[in-house]
Amino acid sequence: MATHNDFGKLAEDMAVEYLQKNGHKILARNFRFQKAEIDIISEKDDLIIITEVKARSTDAFILPQEAVTKTKIRSIVSAANHYLEEFNKDQEVRFDIISVLPDEKRKLVLEHIADAFESFDAN
Repeated sequence: MATHNDFGKLAEDMAVEYLQKNGHKILARNFRFQKAEIDIISEKDDLIIITEVKARSTDAFILPQEAVTKTKIRSIVSAANHYLEEFNKDQEVRFDIISVLPDEKRKLVLEHIADAFESFDAN
C-alpha cells in the first residue's frame, strides 16, 4: 500500500473522478483558510458542495466518516464560509463525506455520504 500521504492523494483523486462522473463541477481542491482545509469544493444543481475525503487502510479501529469530529466540522464550516465570501458565492451549501476503504480483495471502495453533516452540527 502507498505511504499515508500518497494514499490520501489517491483517495482524493478517486473522489474527484467520482464527483465529476456524477455531474459535479470541481471549483477547488485543498482550499485552505487559516489552519482549516477543505478537500474538494464542487458545484452541482446550484448547490455548493463541500466534500471531506476520509481514507483508511482498514476499518478495524474506526470508519473513515467517524473520524470527522465536531472540531473538524467547525474548521470545515469556517473555511467554507470564507470560501463563499472570497468568491462571492450565495448558493446553498451541502456538506458531504466520501470515505475510501479497501475491500477484502484490497480493492479500494468509495462511499459517498451526501448531506453528512450541517453547519450547526459544529456547535
